[in-house]
Amino acid sequence: MRTILVFFALCVANFAFAQELEDRDDSFIVENNKNLFKIDIKEPFLQVAAKCNDFKPASFEGGASVYKSILSKYMYTYLNADFYTLSGDFTFSLIIDDKGKVIDAVGSPKVLHSEAFFDDMQYVVRRIKKPWNPATCNGQPVKSEMRVRMNFSSLSVDM
Repeated sequence: MRTILVFFALCVANFAFAQELEDRDDSFIVENNKNLFKIDIKEPFLQVAAKCNDFKPASFEGGASVYKSILSKYMYTYLNADFYTLSGDFTFSLIIDDKGKVIDAVGSPKVLHSEAFFDDMQYVVRRIKKPWNPATCNGQPVKSEMRVRMNFSSLSVDM
């Protein structure tokens, strides 16, 4: 009889404790993990010169430092770094048309998970609406290529 009474008491205590756990507040849990990243954009930007007698490279109003700060701000705003963890030096070739609009951004080197990063960078570069002053050849605007070097480091942290 004592055994049945102890078993019954343990079952009642177990159900009472289980009810207590269901009522807990989990509102403090916001995210399970967070990706942090650091960007270091190198200056000067490298202009790929066209074969021309009187070539003038593309330029950004305010200079490379203004474009660097805008690009950095947009990268922190629009990069979706939750899908990749990358570290290293990357080069982006910005293709600037004869009207000064960046029409493509091609990244290199290709490493594991870099394709998602390169796709995000194309989106970031296209979000910058301020046009470049196009390169000129013999006084005529021409399509050109500007190379932007950067060091990108990302880290995934469990919280």
